[in-house]
Amino acid sequence: MKKFMYKRMDLILLGIILLSAFLNIYNIWKNDYANAYYTAAVKSMLENFHNFFYASFDPAGFVTVDKPPLTFWIQTLSAAIFGLHGWSVMLPQALAGVGSVILLYFLLKPTFGITGARIASLTMAITPIVPAISRSNNIDSMLVFTLLIGVWMLFKGVRKNKAIWIIGAFAMIGLGFNMKMMQAFMVAPAFYLFYITAAKVKWKKKIGILASATAVMMALSLSWAVVVDSVSADDRPYMGSSQTNSVLELAFGYNGVARLTGQGQGTPGGGGAGADKGNGGEMQAPPNGMEQGEAPEGMPSGAPQNGQGGPNQANDTNTTNSDNSASNDSSNTDSSSTQDSTNSETQTSEGNGQRDFLNRGDQGGPGGQNGGGMFNTGTPGFFRLFQIGLADQISWVLPFALFGCVGLLSGIRLRKQWSDEEKESLFWLAWLGPVGVFFSIAGFFHQYYLIMLAPPIAAFVGAGWVKLFKLYQTEKGFKSMLLPIAILATTAFEVFTLKSYIDQIGMVWSIGVGVAGTLLSLALFFFKQKEKRATYFVSLAALLAILVIPAFWASTPIIYGDGNSVMPAAGPTTMGNGNMKIGEGQNSINENLVSYLKKHSDGETYLFATSNASSAAPYIIEGETVMAMGGFSGSDPILTTEKLEEMVKNNEVKYFLIGGGGPGGSSDLQTWIKENGEEVPQEEWNGTSNSDSESDSNSGMPGRGGQSETLYKVEL
Repeated sequence: MKKFMYKRMDLILLGIILLSAFLNIYNIWKNDYANAYYTAAVKSMLENFHNFFYASFDPAGFVTVDKPPLTFWIQTLSAAIFGLHGWSVMLPQALAGVGSVILLYFLLKPTFGITGARIASLTMAITPIVPAISRSNNIDSMLVFTLLIGVWMLFKGVRKNKAIWIIGAFAMIGLGFNMKMMQAFMVAPAFYLFYITAAKVKWKKKIGILASATAVMMALSLSWAVVVDSVSADDRPYMGSSQTNSVLELAFGYNGVARLTGQGQGTPGGGGAGADKGNGGEMQAPPNGMEQGEAPEGMPSGAPQNGQGGPNQANDTNTTNSDNSASNDSSNTDSSSTQDSTNSETQTSEGNGQRDFLNRGDQGGPGGQNGGGMFNTGTPGFFRLFQIGLADQISWVLPFALFGCVGLLSGIRLRKQWSDEEKESLFWLAWLGPVGVFFSIAGFFHQYYLIMLAPPIAAFVGAGWVKLFKLYQTEKGFKSMLLPIAILATTAFEVFTLKSYIDQIGMVWSIGVGVAGTLLSLALFFFKQKEKRATYFVSLAALLAILVIPAFWASTPIIYGDGNSVMPAAGPTTMGNGNMKIGEGQNSINENLVSYLKKHSDGETYLFATSNASSAAPYIIEGETVMAMGGFSGSDPILTTEKLEEMVKNNEVKYFLIGGGGPGGSSDLQTWIKENGEEVPQEEWNGTSNSDSESDSNSGMPGRGGQSETLYKVEL
């Protein structure tokens, strides 16, 4: 029996699985609390079923996080089993990343053979953004795993001609919607196309099955949203990052169309209490081209963004933002608050290490070289995926994948019965194409979203290598040369991309990859008619040569340390943050403040209220009930002055900690608190005087309170 199992076990796959597990899991137990925004929600969801169901950010159920709850339900169950730690909320995503590697193997093996399956799973494991996002508590790794389960069900349903598997496949898209909303629908065209082209049933039955599958997908997608939107707003938390307290608006606005257009409709900062009523709630674009108030998930609107200067420019950025704030103060209070927020948050509890990472440059690469756009995502256009900032996360072997796609579909004919190889290739192309177009033109996304491209790229590398080598051996002319051309083109692209990182990693990588890839591709050019067995190993060596750099890039979170849990990305630009834990500083709290407030509390629901989730998260993680009046970014229109007054009178909140951004992004709330409250001297709750705190802030160092903040007491 053992001998039989040994023969059936693919030891190479086992090695790939172990590699993926190492890249995804090793040292995550040193990563503190990861993205504190989502970890705080898990802490709150552990409190009771009400918080669990709605994915409440805070223990009292004031506001939710900005995503549906399914992934956070899984994280909460993990935390319930293992305790609330950074690694326990990251573990589900790390395992999902490994699961995606395994699924890709079994998806390709029946049609493209064991070699193609191995190559695809290896490519998936070492695609840099895959381990980078899998080592965090962000959602995308779990989403991709869920969608790949759907692909497995889809392929099985077609092979076995079973409608139940087809319906189940589309149901997985519905579950994905409850993880990250519209992003899950990006693969739906591929599902429809594959079933239409591959299913061997009559059209009437085919349409009926697709209609049923679509109905199930939509029912699952909207189930949680409809239930939540049907509940009275007084009986549930406010839907974080929405402008109308609606899950559907959140799905199709902030987490939908706004991602493509980059507009402020439905995004944090896109209106809210105190926003400029003259623009209909849409954001005004500031001079630097960034959407006002927009921020990466898990970061406040005032936090420093890529493109506002590299690590050495942090102080200049502070000065600039401060000046901008001052100059705008008399004309636009809200705009001033937003700019002030950038200055103060840069100096706050998020820590200098995280600030340096986020400021490494929107222009792509270290120090902001080559490119542009928000959050290091380049300039929209046809070649966007080949720009620094995106290319080094996902596109190292994209040229080879494209050549593989050409080879796989080179024999397809419209009037000819398509092979399984061609049908599945069309499926992966229907995934790669629309998603690639989205990232090429989208107005707003983060680098880690690119994991959506990893499965089709990996599939085309694995299946493509098998097909290109077959063409190399059996064909003559251009088709036979696709393999060496693909190797040479990919080598050239990798060397071109590496030149932006010479200061960080030196010339050795460029020279090594360039020489190896060039020599091996030339060997394939000139020795085609020689010993065929030898050319097999040469072509395999050539493939491994172009996989070296993505493998190195994928290992950088381990080599240099994770300093980027809010916006996960791989690469040597994290150098210098190697000793910083994920979320370090981000989760620091002012013990003096907590002690003072508990001593002077009269049993209020909230220990204190603050402007946004970033300020509240570390206290919530440590077990305190804190209100983020403006939700994630500080600009959700949750509160009016009348509502806040009612909460104070009902003994729900008495203390307000106001930083540079103003509470809730609303000058009205800030004004009301100042007019009706009493400022608590800094030395009573912070251990410093106002002059000490201002001195700390001006020097770029946080005061004991984490930033230049003012505590107000309001009693009515």
